[in-house]
Amino acid sequence: MGRGRVELKRIENKINRQVTFSKRRNGLLKKAYELSVLCDAEVALIVFSSRGKLYEFSSAGSMTQTLERYQRSSFSPHDNATKRETECWFEEVSKLRAKYDSLLRTQRHLLGEDLGPLSVKELQNLEKQLEGALTQARQRKTQIMIEQMEHLRKKERQLGDLNLQLRDKLQKEGENLKAIQDFWSSNSAAAGNSNFLHSSQASHIDPAPEPILQIGYHHYVSAESADVPKSMAMAAETNFIQGWVL
Repeated sequence: MGRGRVELKRIENKINRQVTFSKRRNGLLKKAYELSVLCDAEVALIVFSSRGKLYEFSSAGSMTQTLERYQRSSFSPHDNATKRETECWFEEVSKLRAKYDSLLRTQRHLLGEDLGPLSVKELQNLEKQLEGALTQARQRKTQIMIEQMEHLRKKERQLGDLNLQLRDKLQKEGENLKAIQDFWSSNSAAAGNSNFLHSSQASHIDPAPEPILQIGYHHYVSAESADVPKSMAMAAETNFIQGWVL
């Protein structure tokens, strides 16, 4: 029967554990040596026992040389580039923070705060900065006011032109209205003259005689007898009166 599979777990028996360590350590060192010879590889082996005893093997002849090579190889060029980039960003952040603090300090000084630590020369420089800023602010204010005045003048000219246009339009409409009124007045006057002529012509025509009612005596004079002599008319009236008295 073949050898059975050994279960990998800690050996509780101290003597058996020590024997197994010695055997497997020697086998491991042998395998490391064979690997370095057969494959031309640089192999380094470090083993510490449970008691702290060191066992090592290096195909290069020096464990320190192998460890230095390991340290150089453990950091890839990409990691080095990332590290350098991180350092650059850290420096940039430090510069920006320092600049931010300086700007805050300058702002407080311009507002008249934290002036105690400043020297006379620094205060003079601050005064010059304030005077320059005040001059620029006044110049900018004057420029803005001039621009506003020019805008208002331009708007005034536009409103004046619009007013003239409206005035001309109203004047033309007034002239048109006056012409219409004159036209209607002339038509009314012509109609009145024609009515007057018709009435004057009609007044020359004698109206038809109407019958006359007289009490006690019926006297009717026709249109044909309009030319009866006046003496006959008076005689008729006399007879009419005498008859009425009787």
